[in-house]
Formats: sequence, C-alpha cells, structure tokens
Amino acid sequence: MSDHLEQPAAAPDHERHGSPQWKSTSFVTRMVFLIIFVIVIAAVAFLGETLGHTSSSSTDTITVTGSGTVTGTPNTMSFQMGVQTTAASANAALSENNVKTAALEASLLKNGVTKKNLQTSDLNIYANTNSNGTITGFTASDDLNVTTHQLSKAGAAIDAAAQSAGNGVQLSGVTFSISNQSKYLASARARAIQNAHTEASQIAKGGSTTVGSIVKVTDEENTGSSGIVYPFTQFASGAAKSVPVQAGSQSISVQVEVVYSLAS
Repeated sequence: MSDHLEQPAAAPDHERHGSPQWKSTSFVTRMVFLIIFVIVIAAVAFLGETLGHTSSSSTDTITVTGSGTVTGTPNTMSFQMGVQTTAASANAALSENNVKTAALEASLLKNGVTKKNLQTSDLNIYANTNSNGTITGFTASDDLNVTTHQLSKAGAAIDAAAQSAGNGVQLSGVTFSISNQSKYLASARARAIQNAHTEASQIAKGGSTTVGSIVKVTDEENTGSSGIVYPFTQFASGAAKSVPVQAGSQSISVQVEVVYSLAS
C-alpha cells in the first residue's frame, strides 16, 4: 500500500471556467434583446414625434366670420294684383271675373308691364254659404304676379289697373329689388373678407402670433332687405291719379367664414 493518498485529478480548464458554447449563446441572446430594445425605443420616439406634429398642426389655424354690407337703389318692383267677383251662380261669377281680369291685364300692359312679367298665381271658384249651410252665391278670384322694371311708371300702372277692375280689385305684396346684384355682391364680399382678416389679426395679436395665408373660405348665403307693402285701401277710392311709389334703398349683405393659418 502506498504511503501517499491519491489526489483526485484536476478538472479541465473548460469545466472550471464555463463552456465556450454557453458563453456564445448568452452573448447572442443579450445582443438580440438589445437590438429589440433599441428598435422599440426608436418606434416610440417616432410615434411621439408624429403625434406631436399632428397635435400642433391642428392648432395652427384660426376660423373667423366676417360680414359685409352695401346699399343700392332698387330698379325692380313686384306685386300681386287680381280681381274677385261674386254672383248667384258659379258660371256668372267666373264670366264677370274673366272680363275684369282681362281689363286689368290690358291696363298693366298699356302702362309699362311686359307680358312675360305677368303670371297667373291663383285662380279659385268657391261657394258662399250662410250660417245654416245654404249656398247664397259663388265667388271667383284670379290673381296675377306682376313685375315691372319701370319704377317711374309703376304708380300710374297700379292706379290705372285698379280703376279698370273696379271695387273687386285686390293688391298685395309690393316689394322692391335690384335685378342685377353682381357688382353689389362683389363689393360686399370684399368687405366681408377684409372684416374677417381684421378680426383674425386682432385675435392672433392677443395670442402673440400673426395671421398667415387663407386656408379656406366659405361664402354664406347673401341676404337682402325686404320690400314694403301697401294696404289695399290706398287704391280703392280712385281719388289719386297716380299711386305714390318710393323705391327707397336696399341693403345687400354677405357673410363669409374664413380659416387662416397662423405663424409658428
């Protein structure tokens, strides 16, 4: 038996310090994780940058409303005129109405109204009854829409027409208008845009910025002032030789909605 105990054999170097193959696998795993982490960070940063630009661009505009008004002199007059007749029978009421309406039309045509500006708007025949429901007669009515561009003759035309139809004449809805509003609308729009720019500049100045170029303009519907209406009693007596007609003035207004860009 040997005097010395046999020592166990030393472990190989690769067993003491770890397998090279394991080290290689661990390194690759760490590198893949690092690359994925970098990609995720870059994507988040890009998304944040994109959302930031989108949010700021939505606040880089200002929307205001501007209005402009101009005044012109009407050159067109429109009104409704007709005849109402009553008789014992429907046929008699209509026959009488036809005669008076024809006289009314002839008078209007003689005093400056053209045939294309005469249009039948309402024609009715109806029975009249008493409190017991018994028919006491019939009424026929015929109304015309009339337009004239000769305002200097309009009063005389109305008076003559009323005289021709007699007490059964009816008149309503006298209005005035401007037949060609193009130049007035152009001027009103220019004023509306100017007023919109002034308002936008004032608001932008309060926000320490300035107004840029126009992004969008929406032209709202334009409006005009309504005409006047004469009561029927002015024409019933026939005392005046010509009905006084005053066209006055008419306002034409335009409203626009304007979107402006703002300086960054």
